[in-house]
Amino acid sequence: MTTYSNSRVTAFENCPYQYKLRYIDKKKPEISTTIEAFMGDMVHQSLDDLYKRKKFKQRVAEASLIKFYRDLWAKNYSEDILIAKEDQGLTADNYRKMGEKFLSDYYKRMKPFEEMTILGLETQDRMTLPDGNQWHVRIDKLGCDNEGNYFVCDYKTNARMKDQEEADSDRQLAMYSIWVKDRFKDCKSVKLIWHMLAFNKDAISERTEEQLERLQNELVEKIKEIENAKEFPTNVTALCNYCGFKSECPSFKHQAELEKIETVEEFKEDAGVKLVDEFSEVKKTLSELNKKEDELKDKLVQYAKQFGIDIVYGSNMKAGVKEIDKVVLPENKVELIAFLKEKGIWDCISMINFMGFQSKVLKGELGEEVREKIDVVKDYRLSLSKRKDVEEE
Repeated sequence: MTTYSNSRVTAFENCPYQYKLRYIDKKKPEISTTIEAFMGDMVHQSLDDLYKRKKFKQRVAEASLIKFYRDLWAKNYSEDILIAKEDQGLTADNYRKMGEKFLSDYYKRMKPFEEMTILGLETQDRMTLPDGNQWHVRIDKLGCDNEGNYFVCDYKTNARMKDQEEADSDRQLAMYSIWVKDRFKDCKSVKLIWHMLAFNKDAISERTEEQLERLQNELVEKIKEIENAKEFPTNVTALCNYCGFKSECPSFKHQAELEKIETVEEFKEDAGVKLVDEFSEVKKTLSELNKKEDELKDKLVQYAKQFGIDIVYGSNMKAGVKEIDKVVLPENKVELIAFLKEKGIWDCISMINFMGFQSKVLKGELGEEVREKIDVVKDYRLSLSKRKDVEEE
């Protein structure tokens, strides 16, 4: 059996190819970490130290907390940490100061830090899922009160506030609440608390037994999907800016190779660059020609109508212009289809919705009997889009 975690399952959901490299091929990322993750880790460790000292009744001044954070940053920071937004003028110092503000705001809001009895900091354990796999439990701050209420707390340095809907659908802390209820028999409720440090606010949620059971079943199904996966496609999103596997990713491998080229001349001589540039020009020309074709068609129709003719002659060719009837379907196609079925004429005029049929076949939604009657072959689809890393001139 395998030990899963929220980060592991999320990696598969975000990009199956990254999941394969990280968890199946056991590849090491080419960057140590991102500046966002590093700053978050330094903040976590600082708050962890704060509560540890409070546990032993030590007085912890705000200045002492900030000094601990600064010393920790200086000791652990390295130049190989990725700053994805460096092109926006952000530096490591900007992030360090941001972390200081998070800590200062939290200190002022939570002092004297007696909101709960602390049971554990950076609590780590495992729980067994219904399918026999293990689930990794890691809680930033676990506490309780004298009335059987337990609190699973998570520090977040995200730049976006977690709204209530997102909190109520979050998987990570909800799974931890199952562990809390199993471990502490006096537990009457588990409140899930996200300390949103960038906003100096908390997002709070609580789940019913039915919701937790449904969540656990959904997780087991997702793990089954992961374990049965045969292919691991890439998924290009904004998260790719923070990925440590770009040089091994089919979607970014060529870009990584181009970044090693030192001169413009060498860049332009790259075979891939030349092919894409030529393909782009052809697509642009075709688009312009299609637009021009539509304009000429419209002018020919207007010319033929003006002179009452149905053939227009050129030097070597002639263009026939014939008026025809065209059927336009109503917006409510469902109602029309129901009417045609009622009249018994639908079967002789209907066609397979190929795109919908193909999608269901590839997802295995139509069963093996249908799959056996058709062939699935590999094909290629080309598309063009603007490189976001190239500034407009």
